[in-house]
Amino acid sequence: MKRCAEPMPSVSALAIYLLAGFAEIAGCYAFWAWLRLGHSPLWLIPGALSLAAFAFLLTRIEAEFAGRAYAAYAGVYLVASLIWLWGIEGTRPDRWDLIGGAVALVGTAIILFGPRASTA
Repeated sequence: MKRCAEPMPSVSALAIYLLAGFAEIAGCYAFWAWLRLGHSPLWLIPGALSLAAFAFLLTRIEAEFAGRAYAAYAGVYLVASLIWLWGIEGTRPDRWDLIGGAVALVGTAIILFGPRASTA
């Protein structure tokens, strides 16, 4: 079977990555709130649903290979985590957080937009 070069990601793919990022962070935070902050175990219900939404959303990415979709997602997740840190937890990211986020986004852009040769 001949494989074609992967299509360039669309604006909708970037939106899906962002939604997936916030779904994953919200799900993980629910577990954090239960185990680390002493909140009710009922937090696990929306947490599990949020993690399921995250997994579903990542399957909506138009990519030939799952690993490449996940690798590109990693940078988006990192930046979404810093937004969560600031917006939800009320802690402003410092310059090292911002530099790290920028480096991660450069890596994501290389993975998403780098030219791909057709493989046979």
